[in-house]
Amino acid sequence: MRNEMEIIFDALSDNEGFARVAVAAFIAHLNPTLEEMADIKTAVSEAVTNSIIHGYENLQGYGRPGGEEDNGIHKPNPGKVRVCCALEKNILYIEVIDSGKGSQDVERAMEPLYTSKPELERSGMGFAFMEAFMDDLEVESAPGQGTKVRMIKKIGVGGWIEHQC
Repeated sequence: MRNEMEIIFDALSDNEGFARVAVAAFIAHLNPTLEEMADIKTAVSEAVTNSIIHGYENLQGYGRPGGEEDNGIHKPNPGKVRVCCALEKNILYIEVIDSGKGSQDVERAMEPLYTSKPELERSGMGFAFMEAFMDDLEVESAPGQGTKVRMIKKIGVGGWIEHQC
């Protein structure tokens, strides 16, 4: 049986924690280990943060105000981030999607330590963390079209190993 959920929220840094907790709640019935839960939450956090900071360039809360000006008050970029999850048995599929500015060079963006926002003291390790903590990672992006990050994680991998005595 397949179970799915989708959340859509404003591209605000405050919503990154919401996305982490929503995905964690979605998989809680599988009784993941603390390590599995931490890995998934970290990967989701990195993908959502990338959408907010790089996709929409919403820098509010990340070092300097961003977004459009309205009567002298900075408004955040009004973009949306979609997090879609599906469970099939104990395999979790996650997509984090934005309609932001996209990337011309996904391979470069995925290089460890590369950041397009060095002025914000970003580590450039977001994709490296996603790749390390998930079983599979795919990124699609095009300038002006946004970015889609797909991740897969098998929950309870230890249960797949047959014990031999």
